[in-house]
Amino acid sequence: MIQAWNDYQKGVEVRSSGFDEANIIYNGLLAKSGADQVYLHYGFGDPKNWYSTNTIRMDKDSKGWDKTLRLQNNQMSFCFKDSANNWDNNSGFNWTVRA
Repeated sequence: MIQAWNDYQKGVEVRSSGFDEANIIYNGLLAKSGADQVYLHYGFGDPKNWYSTNTIRMDKDSKGWDKTLRLQNNQMSFCFKDSANNWDNNSGFNWTVRA
């Protein structure tokens, strides 16, 4: 089961959407700066050495920018970027979700 958590100060929340699916909600710096689109950049494995990285468009809804993804090997690291290529990577530490 996904370990749900939130970092309200930085505008990131992770909810469980099933045994190995994480729902990521973003209302952080990029959203507050008026980003017209937010992308989730993510990868798997060791948080300092990601593999299978990808960047996907997040959906805007009443909760903020939202995306649900399936974890690989019970873990995923992630950060965010906008369409102007500005990044929110938690001051270089990114975020990690585990099952």
